[in-house]
Amino acid sequence: MNNYDFNNKKFVLIENSESGQVNSETVFEYRQDSNLVTADYFGGTIKYGKIIADLKGDELNMLYQCLTTDNLLKAGKAIAKISLTDSGKIKLSLDWEWLTNGNEKGKSEYIEIN
Repeated sequence: MNNYDFNNKKFVLIENSESGQVNSETVFEYRQDSNLVTADYFGGTIKYGKIIADLKGDELNMLYQCLTTDNLLKAGKAIAKISLTDSGKIKLSLDWEWLTNGNEKGKSEYIEIN
């Protein structure tokens, strides 16, 4: 049994490293089936992106890909640490790495929205 429910949850960026692609206008729409967590994301600098992740305990092991508004096709991987805010919202703290464009690494944080 998973402690977290990502089904039909939306997330936005709180903070991102300089080499990150998404911005505060990007919205992530998550779905979940047992340990399989997926998300579509778009807005801001992203035309369309997709995440597939494996939920284990308080971590999501993610692979992601996107097409930017500059028509760059990018892909990466991340480990997302899951926590809950005082108000019960899910917060994701990612350590990520691009698998394209020089393998840059960074950190970002996302928060569940209504």
